[in-house]
Amino acid sequence: MSTPAKRNTWQKDAVKHALSEASGFVGAQQLHQVLHAHGSTIGLATVYRALADLAVNGDADSITSTDGQLLYRACGTSHHHHLICRECGKTVEIDADAVEGWAEKVAGQHGFRNSSHTVEIFGLCSDC
Repeated sequence: MSTPAKRNTWQKDAVKHALSEASGFVGAQQLHQVLHAHGSTIGLATVYRALADLAVNGDADSITSTDGQLLYRACGTSHHHHLICRECGKTVEIDADAVEGWAEKVAGQHGFRNSSHTVEIFGLCSDC
């Protein structure tokens, strides 16, 4: 028995659009406030569910902030990593090539194979 496919709803489409307009990683509450400022009636719980679905489907990346909050960003489907400003949240996608060899080497040195990884580099952007 297969799991039924989740359908796209206007709420999920609205959340996806708002997320694509954000300049970096944002939390569900912040996105909810933006949606409401533009006249949306979407509930906060719906925003949380839509963001989780987008992340599961690969339409968004998620990270955990230093205070434990899940943050989301609309992302492409190719493998990549991020530079993230700790001050303003500005996010830049960086090519994965520089990290791939290093990750495989370190994994191999410790006897791991078929490894995967995520890399987020935090710092202060030039504006901050």
